[in-house]
Amino acid sequence: MKADELTYKVFLIWYFIGIVLLSFDLIPSYLEWANVVFLVLAGVIGGIYFIKTFGAAIGLTISLLVVGISIFAEHLGVEYGLLFGDYYYTSDFGPQLLGVPIAIGFAWLMVIAGSHAISIVLTGTNQFISYTLIGSLMAVLIDLIIDPVAFEVKQYWIWNAESFYYNIPISNFIGWFVVAFLLHSIIFIITLKSKLSISEWHSRIVLVFFLVIGMFVFLALIHGLWLGVILTSILSYLTFMFYMRKRSNLK
Repeated sequence: MKADELTYKVFLIWYFIGIVLLSFDLIPSYLEWANVVFLVLAGVIGGIYFIKTFGAAIGLTISLLVVGISIFAEHLGVEYGLLFGDYYYTSDFGPQLLGVPIAIGFAWLMVIAGSHAISIVLTGTNQFISYTLIGSLMAVLIDLIIDPVAFEVKQYWIWNAESFYYNIPISNFIGWFVVAFLLHSIIFIITLKSKLSISEWHSRIVLVFFLVIGMFVFLALIHGLWLGVILTSILSYLTFMFYMRKRSNLK
């Protein structure tokens, strides 16, 4: 079995085992490294998608840029409270770079790859403004549910703020939009002459994107985070249905 196929299958197995363990808080402290593996696997799938879509050189370049820029942006947030707001990590997510877990960079890689795949179907390959805007909004959409669960339920990181949305500052979502907009802009420029490709790995990264949303929605549901559940579920459903309609028209 090829390494890329093995990575995808391991992720799916890890996902369905993990969702059970996380849902019922069955992960002991000595297995916290499992969170790092999950984030890295998701990010690697995002990288594989870029490589399969744009070739090894361009795909790897995009992947490294996404991981590097996102880690630097998170560094600005952790150290200086810029972009996202005032927060700090509490869990051990493995090796760090600039005070930010490298695994978080891989998480960003999954988010950007998934939001790219969705946005490129919704808008096409030559629509810079609509592509970057929708891709950035897709990134914010997934964070609408990741942050409440990571903060309120798991306390993977702590916010030093107050707001109507689980005390997560609005600046966090603005920061996500800004960073995602920058990354999607770079991807658009690098892949300007590329044609839209609906490959098997395109479908896989979209599935991974919505699976991650689904996992966090489920965790939010069993812990009573109703605003996050309702808001994210409605927006995700509408996005998925619109995506599927646009995709069917491409055949």
